[in-house]
Amino acid sequence: MSEPSQKTTVTVRIAGEEHVLRSSADPDYTRACAEHLDARIREIRELSGMVENHRAVILAALSITDRYFEVNEELERLKKEVISRSTNLVKRIDEEL
Repeated sequence: MSEPSQKTTVTVRIAGEEHVLRSSADPDYTRACAEHLDARIREIRELSGMVENHRAVILAALSITDRYFEVNEELERLKKEVISRSTNLVKRIDEEL
């Protein structure tokens, strides 16, 4: 069993508020995640004219979650396709031997 990763503290700004996060992830990765969320919140506020931060945050979270599910579904589809093609290739190779 491996030792737990060292947690680091990273300060980020999301929706105009500063947050101090402790994470075992690389600090640059944590900052990139926060920047992605902040950008999506800003985009939603600009597109909708929404002033309330909490509503924009909820919509951004839903939007990011929706995208996550779409990408995950596509990944699963691609995995099945790779398995199918690999199986077919193995069968063809076996038939030729």
